[in-house]
Amino acid sequence: MILRKMPTPIEQNFNDYKKAEKKALEILAEMKASSPKKGDIELALLVAIFELHKGELPAETIGAIVQGHLKQLLPHYASNAPRPAKTVVS
Repeated sequence: MILRKMPTPIEQNFNDYKKAEKKALEILAEMKASSPKKGDIELALLVAIFELHKGELPAETIGAIVQGHLKQLLPHYASNAPRPAKTVVS
């Protein structure tokens, strides 16, 4: 018999998040296949966030939630951003 350690609440929250992230990235891939316009996809994803909270929170609170998540994500993506190529001037 194999005994598995039960995940802590923090581990379970992270596991749940990773499942949602995986699904979101699958949906993003489908969206990219249906529209080449990044602006359309960005706007549609933001609308989905507002729809997620519709009827439960005011729009201003939803906007603050989005901004808070962006503040958390920026350091991660800034440190992993590709470096621009150096321009050689002759």
